[in-house]
Amino acid sequence: MLLLVDAGNTQIKWALADRAAAPGAWHTSGAVAHAQIDTLAALWQTLPIDQALISNVAGDSVREQMQRSLPANTPAEWFAASAERAGIRNRYRDPLQLGCDRFAAAIGAHQAFPAMPLIVATCGTATTVDAISADGVFLGGMILPGLGLMAKSLATHTALLPQVEHAAMISAPFADNTQDAIISGCLAAQAGAIERAVQAHGGPAAVTCIVSGGAGQWVSAHLTLPHHRVDNLVLLGLFSVANTTLPC
Repeated sequence: MLLLVDAGNTQIKWALADRAAAPGAWHTSGAVAHAQIDTLAALWQTLPIDQALISNVAGDSVREQMQRSLPANTPAEWFAASAERAGIRNRYRDPLQLGCDRFAAAIGAHQAFPAMPLIVATCGTATTVDAISADGVFLGGMILPGLGLMAKSLATHTALLPQVEHAAMISAPFADNTQDAIISGCLAAQAGAIERAVQAHGGPAAVTCIVSGGAGQWVSAHLTLPHHRVDNLVLLGLFSVANTTLPC
């Protein structure tokens, strides 16, 4: 079976997939924080893994630890952006410079919503907002600090450190205390960037907006335009890559 891995800045998400299954219908899946990466070896080496496809933006140390965690002699591809793959043509000035997670998410989004112009917002440690044409051209995007990074940065000079989880309690745009005002402002910035991108790509009547990532649940609640919440876009993109370009 195929092991798909999305190693991000804070978490490592993974799924074991049968290529014949529907996208997202994983045999099993999980997620660990970087501090728990050592637990993967004991788990993965009990699974029927015969191939691995890994997106890693967490650096060389995490890559080395994941490599050691795989069952012995498992063929592994370390996914990277390229000029074209699995239905997406990459129009980054230097296609190899595009983050592998953003490229995989674009592939996953295009497969899930084919023949539609897309804005794909992934709200994690950083928030990325990317534009994809209806015929599968990755046009480029925006990168801004994620919700947690924004809140932490602003809170450095205030008396209280806001917890991002508190975002679920924020409903009014104008807060009556500093902690809520910081969170409200950060949420407005995140939602505003996504809505501005949708407008620039053709407007909400023409564009399908997809929101993913760990902070997506909070940002999504503050968007004023139609959108879809889709979890694990990177894993879905890797699954598409495996089924279209990797040998069985």
